[in-house]
Amino acid sequence: MANIEYLWSDRRRRLGLPLSFTRYALSSDRLFLETGMLSTHCEEILLYRVRDLSLTITLGQRIFGVGTITVQSSDKSLPVLELKNIKTPRDTKEIIHQAV
Repeated sequence: MANIEYLWSDRRRRLGLPLSFTRYALSSDRLFLETGMLSTHCEEILLYRVRDLSLTITLGQRIFGVGTITVQSSDKSLPVLELKNIKTPRDTKEIIHQAV
């Protein structure tokens, strides 16, 4: 990702390990999603468009210390963004909430 100062960043995890080509990042004004290994696709949501945050932690996710944050926004291209299987989901949700 570009030379932006991030408040938070993480990767999607499998079995608690960051073995994925999906990356998430949060700056002071945007939430970023980058997917892909050879060909990458980047999406971003401006934080002023975020309407709601929710947290889901299944039993399997709890075992590996991860969770999923769902971001509802008024963004036309990405109205729902799921930050899947991220480490310390409760703390991360609070960081996003404070940035919004």
